[in-house]
Amino acid sequence: MMKPDRMIVGVSGASGIIYGIRAMEALKVLGIETHLVASKAAEMTLGYETEFSIKEFRAKADHVYKMPDVGAPIASGSFATRGMLIAPCSVKTMSEIATGVTSSLLTRAADVVLKERRRLVLMVRETPFHLGHLRTMQTLTEMGAVICPPLPAFYALPKTIDDVVDQSVGRALDLFGLDWDGTRRWGEDLEGGRR
Repeated sequence: MMKPDRMIVGVSGASGIIYGIRAMEALKVLGIETHLVASKAAEMTLGYETEFSIKEFRAKADHVYKMPDVGAPIASGSFATRGMLIAPCSVKTMSEIATGVTSSLLTRAADVVLKERRRLVLMVRETPFHLGHLRTMQTLTEMGAVICPPLPAFYALPKTIDDVVDQSVGRALDLFGLDWDGTRRWGEDLEGGRR
């Protein structure tokens, strides 16, 4: 019943929009159909952090939905997907999902993924965390989400920012059972700090 070749990518307004961009590029390489929903704040961040136009950004996805479109296919549990990656995930988006009071297609799609017991991975971008953030993460974990902040993996011996981004995105895609070449693996590509 599940279409393993289809995934939702959410992009919120937190810093780190490159994670969402790179995830869509990786999913394309893996042959996974992408369904993108991005907040207005995400599109503002795109201008601050990259040289991509909104048109170029949206072109990286197979299907693009607007935030108010709660009638979109990804708002329904009958629309089978592998799950949803939110990269980056703002604290506001995380908090909305945790309460179940969703006000946009981004958080509605995440709520649907949880209720259907599909994989929801949140690349939360904030630091430091206060107790409220940590409690929200605990609640989401208890609901079945995976909290996966994009943290550098220095054992992979990154040489560029792209290396750091690729490793974080690759580890997030691992959580969906997807093996992407951008991921450096201990004991395979790396061992004891040697390449």
